[in-house]
Amino acid sequence: MAACGTATTPTAKATSATAEVRAEGNHNDTDVMYLQMMLAHHEQGLEMVRLAEQNTDREDLKTLAQAVDVTQSDESKMMTTWLTDWNQPTTVDHAPSAHADHGGLPATGPEEIAALKKAKGKDFETAFINLFVAHQHNAVEMAQMEAAGGSNKEAKDFATRVKESRTDQIQQMLTMLNT
Repeated sequence: MAACGTATTPTAKATSATAEVRAEGNHNDTDVMYLQMMLAHHEQGLEMVRLAEQNTDREDLKTLAQAVDVTQSDESKMMTTWLTDWNQPTTVDHAPSAHADHGGLPATGPEEIAALKKAKGKDFETAFINLFVAHQHNAVEMAQMEAAGGSNKEAKDFATRVKESRTDQIQQMLTMLNT
């Protein structure tokens, strides 16, 4: 009882904890293509969520965008490390024919991003949610491709996490469309 009402709040220190997951062991062409395609996909996603962070007044949308920004930034670093460790390029050939066997590249392109940049207010929010639902659906499809054809355990586990988290985000955004 002596401390009731007299305790001071300790000053919180910001700390940074980073867990490094290594993708050791065998990998195949599907693992490499998946990570390369996901890196390109994440670049597009990060561009979109950073627009949302700047252009929405909706707290729920801003929170989602910030969470995706942090998550996909970390995932991009991890994927880059894995590809580098495997002595593979981190970039992907953007010719559609180069990826036909893997389902093609994500559908979000420069035209969609340019249109999103021009949208304002509620039009921006609706356009962002619709575009990002489709974008995250592409991530789910790519994750399924990795789960079916990849061989690296960590890459396949990552694909499972992507499938689950992006499916949840899609559901969350569909709810946002109705509010």
